[in-house]
Amino acid sequence: MTDQKFVNNDFSDVVLNRHSVREFEPNVKISRDELQQMIAETIQAPSACNLQSWHFVVVDTPEGKAKLKEAAMKFNYPQVDTASAIIYLAGDTESHLVYRDVWNQAVAEGRITPEKRDEIFSSFLPLYENATPEFLQMDATIDCSMAAMQLLQVIRAHGYDANAWAGYDPQKMLTALGLDQKRFVPVMAISLGKSAEVPLVSTRYPASDVTEFL
Repeated sequence: MTDQKFVNNDFSDVVLNRHSVREFEPNVKISRDELQQMIAETIQAPSACNLQSWHFVVVDTPEGKAKLKEAAMKFNYPQVDTASAIIYLAGDTESHLVYRDVWNQAVAEGRITPEKRDEIFSSFLPLYENATPEFLQMDATIDCSMAAMQLLQVIRAHGYDANAWAGYDPQKMLTALGLDQKRFVPVMAISLGKSAEVPLVSTRYPASDVTEFL
């Protein structure tokens, strides 16, 4: 991933000039190969114990958008209808069930020793195997939130605009996307494409107002 060349590789511009866009150019298409590449770059984000408790559903067809609108609030219809794609992020509360796979692969690739892998298993796996549903849901939500912020920056680095939104019925959304409500946690949708509007540049509170030093 280190040799990836972005359309916009100006970090300050990607971070400081990102704004939410709700109206996109409806004729702009983004290939599924590029969408998949964006997700590959997104999942370089950190996650608790490297559990990677995230799942992505890419909606880029009229049929898929119609399903989204079954759950979305009406004020979000424009960013569904006009977006090149919508990427929905759901937290996976069962990610620990395949946790061994990623570390066994790391051993096979020579990244870590078998002893280090076994130490990781004994330290982290019991925590998740014995966790309450509430703990797993919270953990998956945090992981997804980390990935969502990275995705917003990746989208901008690819030269597109985006908007993260959660104005929808959570359980209807999972059903509309064919996701198991017992396993997945609804987190957020991200619409992306080329902006067809001048986005609102919102005002932020002074950093000193929301910061404490101990």
